[in-house]
Amino acid sequence: MRIAAIDIGSNAARLLINEVTHCKNGKPEFTKLNLLRVPLRLGMDVFSFGEIREEREDMMIRTMKIFSDLMDMYKVEHYRACATSAMRDASNGAEIRQKVKDTSGISIEIITGDEEAALIFENQIAETLDENFGYLYIDVGGGSTELMYFEKEKMKYKKSFNIGTIRLLKDLVSEEQWTLLKSEIKENIDKKNIIGIGSGGNINKIASMNKTKEGKTISLNALKKYHHDLSQMTVTERMHHYQLREDRADVLVPALEIYTKIMTWADISHILVPKISVADGLVHSIYNKLNNKNKV
Repeated sequence: MRIAAIDIGSNAARLLINEVTHCKNGKPEFTKLNLLRVPLRLGMDVFSFGEIREEREDMMIRTMKIFSDLMDMYKVEHYRACATSAMRDASNGAEIRQKVKDTSGISIEIITGDEEAALIFENQIAETLDENFGYLYIDVGGGSTELMYFEKEKMKYKKSFNIGTIRLLKDLVSEEQWTLLKSEIKENIDKKNIIGIGSGGNINKIASMNKTKEGKTISLNALKKYHHDLSQMTVTERMHHYQLREDRADVLVPALEIYTKIMTWADISHILVPKISVADGLVHSIYNKLNNKNKV
């Protein structure tokens, strides 16, 4: 079975195509066939002007047509396309969704921040956690940051905040929003034996730059050092020094600011980076829905 997920974020759109097979024990195995990322940067328009303007609208429509053609080439049987913070806030979001549907056949769902956070649960994170620790899942995007807190293998808390890398680049995050985030962490996270779990392209890139091996953590001190060092460089210098794309080089610093503040407030000294994403969650949610339907 081939399943595709389209995640339309504030910084980039991603198409993930997986093949799902079953092991001898009956458990599904997800094999990545293709992952395509296009830096649409919808948040650059939406968070400044309240809408997606003509140039990025055209990029969006053409990108979805390419995604549709790729799904046809790979003979994808099931897909789900979801848009997050930028499309939620765009005044012309409904109009663009209809244009995408008319030109590519792709139906886009606008999901809430809580739904975005819940999709990560589809990756079955809880099944791999040690009940002796608490875990704070942190997903930093261009328009929002999602938090989920696990304790004794159960999700105890989840919330979405309109604090994201592109909003920070545009100076659109107020002190009141930071204060709310801090107070939510202080009130809802039991700060004893907490390990962070990070997801998103930025923390994945930092893990790669840090040469972090799978299953190993990155320390808060290491993230603070990256934040300090990168902050001293221009975007061009970051690109050359770390071989980064421009659309990654500019958002790494605000991403690190978000991660280091959250970890400091939650008294977290280390973070795991299992390289999971909303797209992975979408694939799992499609499979689980199909599997449950077949059992009825």
